[in-house]
Amino acid sequence: MRQPDFKNLEAVLECRQPDRPTLFEFYIENNISTKLANQQAKSTWDCAWNYELLIPAMMRAGYDYITMHGSEFCFPVERVQAQSASMNTGILSDRNDLHAYPFVDPDKCDYSRLAGAEKALPKGMKIIAFGAGGILENAISLVGYENLCYSIYEDPAFVRELFTEIGQRFVAYYDHCLSFDGVAAIISNDDWGFNTGTMFAPDDLRKYVFPWHKIIAEHAHRAGKKIILHSCGNLDLVWDDIIHDMKFDGKHSYEDNICPVEDMYQKLKGKIAVLGGIDMDFVCRKTPQQVYDRCKKMVDKATTGYALGTGNSIPNYVPPENFEAMIRAVNPDFHW
Repeated sequence: MRQPDFKNLEAVLECRQPDRPTLFEFYIENNISTKLANQQAKSTWDCAWNYELLIPAMMRAGYDYITMHGSEFCFPVERVQAQSASMNTGILSDRNDLHAYPFVDPDKCDYSRLAGAEKALPKGMKIIAFGAGGILENAISLVGYENLCYSIYEDPAFVRELFTEIGQRFVAYYDHCLSFDGVAAIISNDDWGFNTGTMFAPDDLRKYVFPWHKIIAEHAHRAGKKIILHSCGNLDLVWDDIIHDMKFDGKHSYEDNICPVEDMYQKLKGKIAVLGGIDMDFVCRKTPQQVYDRCKKMVDKATTGYALGTGNSIPNYVPPENFEAMIRAVNPDFHW
């Protein structure tokens, strides 16, 4: 078991070469974590908050950090139809609905899980805190994707107030997380795109969504900490915003059918850290040897500003032997 040292991931996020090949994952779900830690999860949400499970699991695999949701802060959504509210009808349709919605106050949430994790961390290991979805994701959940698209043109005042209500609460939530010494970085996890483009026109993202992420990034950097963007989809039209305006330190989530991470690394090298990127379908369907070979080739190629991991996360359906093959590309001594 190699000893954790967050300075390696810090070097990656500064587009430098770490002292050793480094791993990054958004989160690891319970099947893999329980196998790594040799203990049972207490709930299906352990991958978001149970540091007693996450610390031994991620330490054994060779990660330099754990990822956690900092508190119970969220945006509750009651589904009003059997079909997904995210694509059709949400629970808010106008400012009257918005004013009646029971927003959770991040200032009144309990962040003691971060304090507990901070005390339990072994030397060199740190916490990366992530959010309950993202600013755009929660707006879509509350209003519905189609309705939000219409509202941008039919009721822009409602849309602006919606994003203000969501954005200011995310700023407060992340400020609380950043106040902990054990939290060395945060993840803004907010999906902005699909296979061929962004969910909304880039100018609308710049008007409603990006300003809040920019504030969160400024607060992270002011606290002397790093910020990572986890966002799925094709973001070709907004890379300048991500790198030069919002100033994220690293970008996570890549898919082969959009652009293989090997090619994205060449495009982004020296501009922003590239994290993970080994396509989820590849990790799940290929043989352990194929997974190992691709990961090892990527690690040997990307010596600066890169940490190895999947394109998204480690869900329960990832074959354990393929996860092991990926880890062994940077941690040859690892075995179950």
